[in-house]
Amino acid sequence: MQDAPLWTPSAERIAGTRLVSFMDFAGQRAHREFGDYEALYEWSIVEREAFWQSVWDFFSILGESAVKTVTIDREAMPGARWFPYARLNFAENLLRRRDDHPALVFRGEDGRREQVTYAELYAMVARLAGALRSAGVEPGDRVAGFLPNRPETVMAMLATASIGAIWSSCSPDFGTNGVLDRFGQIRPKVLFTADGYYYNGKTIDSLTRIAGVLERLEGIETVVVVPFVSEVPDVSTIDGAVLWETFLGDETEMAFPAMPFDHPLYVMYSSGTTGVPKCIVHGAGGTLLQHVKEHGLHTDLGPDDVLFYFTTCGWMMWNWLVSGLAQGVTLVLYDGSPFAPDPGSLWRMAEQEGVTVFGTSAKYLEALEKAGERPARSCDLSALRALLSTGSPLAPTSFDYVYREIKTDLQLSSISGGTDIISCFALGCPILPVYRGELQCRGLGMAVEIWDDSGTPLVGEKGELVCTRPFPSMPTGFWNDPDDVRYRKAYFDRFEGVWCHGDYAELTAHGGLVIHGRSDAVLNPGGVRIGTAEIYRQVEQLHDVVESLAIGQDWQGDVRVILFVRLRDGMSLTDEIRQQIRNQIRTNTTPRHVPAKIVQVKDIPRTISGKIVELAVRNVVNGLPVRNTDALANPEALELFRDLAELTSE
Repeated sequence: MQDAPLWTPSAERIAGTRLVSFMDFAGQRAHREFGDYEALYEWSIVEREAFWQSVWDFFSILGESAVKTVTIDREAMPGARWFPYARLNFAENLLRRRDDHPALVFRGEDGRREQVTYAELYAMVARLAGALRSAGVEPGDRVAGFLPNRPETVMAMLATASIGAIWSSCSPDFGTNGVLDRFGQIRPKVLFTADGYYYNGKTIDSLTRIAGVLERLEGIETVVVVPFVSEVPDVSTIDGAVLWETFLGDETEMAFPAMPFDHPLYVMYSSGTTGVPKCIVHGAGGTLLQHVKEHGLHTDLGPDDVLFYFTTCGWMMWNWLVSGLAQGVTLVLYDGSPFAPDPGSLWRMAEQEGVTVFGTSAKYLEALEKAGERPARSCDLSALRALLSTGSPLAPTSFDYVYREIKTDLQLSSISGGTDIISCFALGCPILPVYRGELQCRGLGMAVEIWDDSGTPLVGEKGELVCTRPFPSMPTGFWNDPDDVRYRKAYFDRFEGVWCHGDYAELTAHGGLVIHGRSDAVLNPGGVRIGTAEIYRQVEQLHDVVESLAIGQDWQGDVRVILFVRLRDGMSLTDEIRQQIRNQIRTNTTPRHVPAKIVQVKDIPRTISGKIVELAVRNVVNGLPVRNTDALANPEALELFRDLAELTSE
């Protein structure tokens, strides 16, 4: 961290933001002036009902909210009910624009480009909604997607939401057991799948996997196949299968039945690396309000913007991305490897499409820097004004890289939240400066604090990230958890009546946050808590280290820190490199951060969405079972950590 910001928005830029307009709008209603973001934030926490009603009205949410009761049981967590008498339709709010402006632009790693206007999107969703109704889908039924990030995926979700059914998706790189662990719990009536997808120059079949899923998954009545890797896929071996074009109905207009605010919209899944994934149910109203707030106020999106986020349909950032339609933006959908055919491919795409907000993961930015990519020199990024990063903490050196090699005049927003809340606890702010290594601010309406073990708030010290007051995008519950037993255990066991998110974090003097890693992965040598991200930030600055993973190994009645490193191809871990790593960590952190052992591995296991799995590796090293390897993209990598001779001695 440092005192001088890396970037400060100009007065002209600040004045033109939607956040400033909202401050005026809300201030007039509250009969006060908001002189800065901190004043607005404090008001949004203390006067939560007034804040969220202002969000509804400022963004002209389509729905019935004439009754001004905003909450029932306003302090209950869980249990608070938001807008209990309001009714709305999520899809209607995303489809309010119906002109010839581009709504979706699809770009594939194979070079293809497709475009769908808002008028065309509305027409296709109308046809799909009619087809789903004809297939017997009713409000509350589940519709699932096993699809690449294509326009048809967005259309299928919107059609599902429009009739009050529940959408759930996972990316097509999930294995058969991974799909069954998810869809098997919710038993969808209709399943959308593509015939295959492309990744890193390879064509990968999906239909064989789907056939295996259907042998063990009951309740699916219709399988809709989207042609992607072939013009006319052979679906003869799949019971109940119909091609996309055949399935479409003839409707040209849509009915948007108004649903309760908390009517279920999505079922999303925890990573599932410690057991069968939790099925997290999110309501339509809370999702919509949070996303319009985050898009319109924190990201300053408007109808002239082009929004891109590199994501699959199995990560919550896909759901977050799609909600950008409520702002009338153009969404850029990309499917494939971000490094195909080379590391500069996404930046050339950003130039060609005029991307104004570019979203990605911290790991992608780290890999881009290690690949020596310098987008500022190879691409015209004049349209780009914000870059978003999530998935894991963004290292301070990555902040430097972005401003050095991507763009100097740029709002770099490291954002953090999760599938659990389908949104963010901390994220960007277009009127605040960017400080190296920090998330810019806590989200409006989100009463985020950092607590020690006794529940005392901390500033400038590390502790548990908690949210002390209810917010609209809390899950409505977990699937098949009627008494909320698992739901309460997941978030409210640590501090009663307070959401404990499981992040080890720090609130800074600037009002920003630093995330030091997951609480359950915190290292505890000699009773001192160390966030794994603190180690990664140092190690991955070294040229020879591609990525790293740190765990605590049970050792002689205590815990010792073990660091695994993946080096550049062809390199071996020498004593010189080990000492370089130790010196880097000791100089920039503390002696307690220095690992007892440094071990080279060929690969590091990660989830389908790209997050490294420290807990699974810790279990393997400590001789404990790993319950659900189907949640991993590369489960075979776990065997690289089993019974290592280096870890049996001092």
